[in-house]
Amino acid sequence: MESEPNNTASGSGNPKEEATLKAPSKDPKTKDDKKDEDLSEEDLALKQQLELYVERAQDADLGLQKFALESMRQEIRTSTSSMTSVPKPLKFLRPHYGTLKSYYETMADSDLKKLLADILSVLALTMSAEGDRESLKYRLLGSEGDIGSWGHEYVRNLAGEIAQEYSKRVNEEATVDDLIELVEQIVAFHMKHNAEPEAVDLLMEVEYLDLLVKHVDKTNYKRTCLYLTSSARYLPGPDDVSVLDIAYTIYSKFEEFPSALQIALYLDNMQHVKQVFTSCPDLLRKKQFCYILARQGISFELDEEMCADDEDKEALQEIINNTKLSEGYLTLARDIEVMEPKSPEDIYKAHLLDGRASAGASVDSARQNLAATFVNAFVNAGFGQDKLMTVTSETSGGGSLGNWLFKNKEHGKASATASLGMIDLWDVDTGLAQLDKYFHSNDNHVTAGALLGVGIVNCGIKNDCDPALALLADYLDKEDSSIRIGAITGLGLAYAGTQNEQIRDKLTPILGDPKAPLDVIAFTSIALGLVYVGSCNEEVAQAIIFALMDRSESDLGEPLTRLLPLGLGLLYLGKQHSVEATAEVSKTFNEKIRKYCDMTLLSCAYAGTGNVLKVQHFLGQCAQHLEKGETFQGPAVLGIAMVAMAEELGLDMAIRSLEHLLQYGEQNIRKAVPLALGLLCISNPKVHVMDTLSRLSHDADTEVAMAAVISLGLIGAGTNNARIAGMLRNLSSYYYKEASLLFCVRIAQGFVHMGKGLLTLAPYHSERFLLSPTALAGLVVLLHACLDMKAIILGKYHYVLYFVVLAMQPRMLLTVDENLKPLAVPVRVGQAVDVVGQAGRPKTITGFQTHSTPVLLAAGDRAELATEKYIPLSPILEGFVILKENPDFREEA
Repeated sequence: MESEPNNTASGSGNPKEEATLKAPSKDPKTKDDKKDEDLSEEDLALKQQLELYVERAQDADLGLQKFALESMRQEIRTSTSSMTSVPKPLKFLRPHYGTLKSYYETMADSDLKKLLADILSVLALTMSAEGDRESLKYRLLGSEGDIGSWGHEYVRNLAGEIAQEYSKRVNEEATVDDLIELVEQIVAFHMKHNAEPEAVDLLMEVEYLDLLVKHVDKTNYKRTCLYLTSSARYLPGPDDVSVLDIAYTIYSKFEEFPSALQIALYLDNMQHVKQVFTSCPDLLRKKQFCYILARQGISFELDEEMCADDEDKEALQEIINNTKLSEGYLTLARDIEVMEPKSPEDIYKAHLLDGRASAGASVDSARQNLAATFVNAFVNAGFGQDKLMTVTSETSGGGSLGNWLFKNKEHGKASATASLGMIDLWDVDTGLAQLDKYFHSNDNHVTAGALLGVGIVNCGIKNDCDPALALLADYLDKEDSSIRIGAITGLGLAYAGTQNEQIRDKLTPILGDPKAPLDVIAFTSIALGLVYVGSCNEEVAQAIIFALMDRSESDLGEPLTRLLPLGLGLLYLGKQHSVEATAEVSKTFNEKIRKYCDMTLLSCAYAGTGNVLKVQHFLGQCAQHLEKGETFQGPAVLGIAMVAMAEELGLDMAIRSLEHLLQYGEQNIRKAVPLALGLLCISNPKVHVMDTLSRLSHDADTEVAMAAVISLGLIGAGTNNARIAGMLRNLSSYYYKEASLLFCVRIAQGFVHMGKGLLTLAPYHSERFLLSPTALAGLVVLLHACLDMKAIILGKYHYVLYFVVLAMQPRMLLTVDENLKPLAVPVRVGQAVDVVGQAGRPKTITGFQTHSTPVLLAAGDRAELATEKYIPLSPILEGFVILKENPDFREEA
C-alpha cells in the first residue's frame, strides 16, 4: 500500500488549486446570500444538512464520521437515479470537493477511508478537471461495492475514463488487471440495462471482446450481434474480423444458425460454414442454409458429417446447385403476369417520340439489329420465349429457322446465337436443346455464339454431369479464334467461382501458347479469373503473369491486353493483403502496363471493404495530370467505387468525390466517372445520380456520353424505372444519326427493362450485408470493357455485355412450405429502417404495403411476415424463404 500516497498526492497535493476552488464560494458574501435566498426551503435544508455531514465527516469521533459518510452516500444514491439535471447533492457538495479530498489524504487506511473514496469518485463526476481521471482513481481506491447503485451516468463516465487509462497504461506497459475487473462489473451492468452498444464499445477499447460471450443472454443477443456486425464495417483490419468472430460465436451459442452462416460467408470462412451445418440437427433449417449458400453463388460440397442420409444430402446439394432457380423465377413471373414475350419495339416505344427518330430507325442496319438482339436477350432473360430467336417455324412461314440470326453480320451472329442462352437463363435442359442445332452450323460465328450460350444458360447453376464442360472442352483448341473465345468465355461463365481444376488444366496452357492470338489470351485470363475468383490461386496467377510478361511492345498498347491484369485482379477479389506479393511482381512489368496493373490489382483486392485509405490512394492517383495515352486512371476511378460500395455512408461520400473528379479531371478520368457512379448505384436509381448521368449523356466528348448512357442503364437495371426509360427514349431521338451512341442507348434500354423488371444486378444481398464475388466480378469485367468502348463493346467483342449475367438475380421474395412448394402468405414490404443500437423493439420498416408472396423487392426494401401462422427459417426475407407452421398459432374465432 506504500504507493497510495504518491498516487493520490499528484491529484490534490497542490494547496493553491484548492484555495482557488473554495475561494469564490466563501468570498463574495452577497452573492452567496442571494443564492441561498433563491433556494426553496427543502433545498436549503438539504444544503445545510450536507454541509453538516461534510464537517462531521472530518470529526475525530469514528462513529460520527461513519454516520456522516453513510448519510452522505445515501443522499447521493437516492438522488442519482434521475439524470435530467445535475443532482442536488452533487451540486451542493461541489464547494467541499477540495476539502474532502485533502481530508482523504490525511485519513488512516480503514473502511471509512474507502467509503469516502467512493463518495469522492462520484463527486469527481462533475468536479474533476478534464483528463484527470479522478473518478476512476478514487473508484479503484474505494470499496468493491456494486457499481450500478450510483446510477447510469456514473458508470458511463467511468467507462470513458477506463478507456483513456487503459491506452495510457498499455503504452507504459503497466499492469491493467485492476481495470479489467472493473470492466467486468461495468459490462455486466450495461448488459442488464439494455445498453449493449456501450458494453461493446468499452470492450473494444480494452481489447477484451471475448468477455462479451458470457454476458449475453436470450433477451439481448440479437441486439448485441446487430451492433457488432454493423460496427465491423467501420473498424480497421484485423479488428473487424475478430468482432465478427465474436458475433458468430454468440449466434452459434444461441443456435441462431442462419445469422451465424451469414457471418461465416461474410468472413469467407468455410470452416465456420461447415460448423453451422454440423451443429444444426434440423433438416429443414439446413435446406434454408442451402438457399443462402446458393444466393451467395459459391460452390460447396456437402459431406457425411454435414448430412448423413444420402437422399437428404442429394436434396440439399440440389438446392445449393441452384437447380430450382428457374422454377422460382417463373413462378414469380406468372404471379405478376409478365409471361408474355416482349419485342425490342415494345421497349423502344418509338411511337411516343416526334417524327424524326422513328423515320431514321426503320432502316435495317446491322448495328441496330445487333442492339435489338441484346435488348431482346436482356428483356426476356430467363423466360424461355421471345419474339425474335425462339419463334416456332409455323408462325414464321415454314422452315425459316433463325431468320433473325441472319439479319446480323459476322460477329453479330455470335451474340445473336448466344442470346438464346440468356433467354433460357437457368433452365439448362431447355437451353441446351435450343442451342444444340447451332453447334453444327458451318458459320464459325454461329458456333462461337452457341458455345457462349451454353456458358450463359449454365451461369450460377451447377450440375453433376457438367454439361458445359463436356460440350465446350472439344472446342478449346479449334483454329478459329472466335470459336475458341466462345468456348473459353462459356467455361468462365458456367464455372464462375467453382475453382474447378479441370478447367484450370484446360485453360492455363492457352496462356502459355506463343501462337495464340491476343484476344484469345485476354479472354482466357478473364475466364480463369472468374473460375478462381477470390481464391488467390498461385498457379493461375503465375500463368497470367507470365502471359503478361511475354507480350510484345505493340501488344501492350492494345485495349484487350488490359483484360490480363483484370483476370489477375479477380483472383484476389476482396482478399486485401493477400495481393501484396503479386502487386510487387507487377512492378517489374513494362512501364506501359505497370501502373494500370497496379491500380487494377488494388481495386479488386479491396473491393467491397470500404477501406478509406485505399479510396484516398485512388483519389490521389486521379489528381495527377498526365500526358495523353496514360490509361491507369480509369481503373483507379472504378477502384473508388469498388471499395466504397461497401456501406451507405462511404457510398454517398464517394459519389461526392466523383463529382469533383468530373470538374477537375482529364478526359480519361471523366469517361470512367459515369461507370463508377453506375457501379455505386447499380439497380438503385438515386435521383441525384440519375441527374448527373443525364447531364453527362449530352457531353461534348462522345466517350463520356457513351459511358453515361450505359451507366443510366446500370443504375436502372431491372427496375423498369419510368424516369430513366423516358430519358433514354429522348436520347434515342437526340442521337438518331450517331450509330454508336444510339447503340449504347439501346443497350441501356435493355438493361432498364431487364427480365421485364424482375431482375437486379446488385452484387449485395441479404439486406446489403453479403457481397456475391461472382456477381461483382461480372460487373467489373463489363465496366473495364466499357473503359474502351470503341475497341471492345463497339468493336467485335460486344458479347462482353453478356458478362452481366453473372450478376443477374431475381429481386424476389418467394416463400415456400416444408416441401419446398410455393406458399402464398401476406407480407409487409417497405423501406428498411436502420435500428442498430436503438432501445426497445423499434419497427424495422416504414411506409409498408401488404402483399401476398411472391413479391418484388426494390433496392433498400425489407419484408416481414404479416401473419403469425408461419415462422420463417431465415431472419432475412429475401430470395427463397422456407416457412414452417407456428405450433402456438391459434386461428381467431
